[in-house]
Amino acid sequence: MSSRSARRALLAALAPLALAACGDLPQPFRGRPGQVARQLRRPPGYRLAIPPSPQAMLTDADAASLATAMAEALVAQEIPAVAGPALPLDWQLVVGVEREGAVVTPRFAVTSGDGVALGMLVGRPVPAREWADGNAQLFARIAGEAAPRLADLLSRIEAQARTGDERAAGSGAPVMRLLPVRGAPGDGNRSLTAKMKDSLAALGFQVQDQAAGADFAVSGEVTMAPAGRGMQRVEIVWTVSRRDGQDLGRVAQLNEVPAGTLNGLWGDVAFVVAEEAAGGVRDVVFNAGGIGARPAAAPPPASAPAAPPAGSARPRR
Repeated sequence: MSSRSARRALLAALAPLALAACGDLPQPFRGRPGQVARQLRRPPGYRLAIPPSPQAMLTDADAASLATAMAEALVAQEIPAVAGPALPLDWQLVVGVEREGAVVTPRFAVTSGDGVALGMLVGRPVPAREWADGNAQLFARIAGEAAPRLADLLSRIEAQARTGDERAAGSGAPVMRLLPVRGAPGDGNRSLTAKMKDSLAALGFQVQDQAAGADFAVSGEVTMAPAGRGMQRVEIVWTVSRRDGQDLGRVAQLNEVPAGTLNGLWGDVAFVVAEEAAGGVRDVVFNAGGIGARPAAAPPPASAPAAPPAGSARPRR
């Protein structure tokens, strides 16, 4: 196998599996009097369209029903949302799902009128059969659970656009300490650390090197081992912890590649690895209540993780 083919295989196969679920309502004016409060007091400068999404893995009728439920729940949170196709200047909320064994996990992606990704949230897992059957009660429950978090996310995005400071909307983005990656050959440690910083920031984290002021921390370690027949086993484990010392979970990525493939520049491999791993880290933090709210002192009740599909990396505890 050529170096280019091996690199393509690694890009396709290094994928994480993580855990996935609640936050406070935004408090736009708390502790922010004066000019900032006046800026935030104006009505939202956008309309959020929620079109029926083929990514939701539903029938057309059920996808439209889910879009309607999401719009109604967001309107109840004072978000100007409508179900249906987007107009040229609308922001959009695209609902998709990711299937893992017997469950599906809803994902809510917010984009601008230009199609630029503004943020994403992950919902609570739902039994795949229940999701496929679809009913108004299920969709109302999903929308009701997601709407407060989405309102908080949208408030932070809007505050950033108006004031340059998303913390003006309330609790602000979760602060994540990123430690340097260890154990990678070639330029892997440097490349993975840099790309992970960019990927976490793109998902709404405030990323920093120091421990002071951080709510969460993530560290990455790469292990290389001979796998026989001229191959190497590559395992990358990202450990997520909280400031109270709670180990929240691990996101593992693994694959076998021809020996020496990663001894030099990681290039696009680092980009794809970090992009996929950052989504897993986000899911772990989301489970801990860290998206849209500061973490509580005590960990939330544990929930049973979904059974991973065959061949996928498994989260470690």
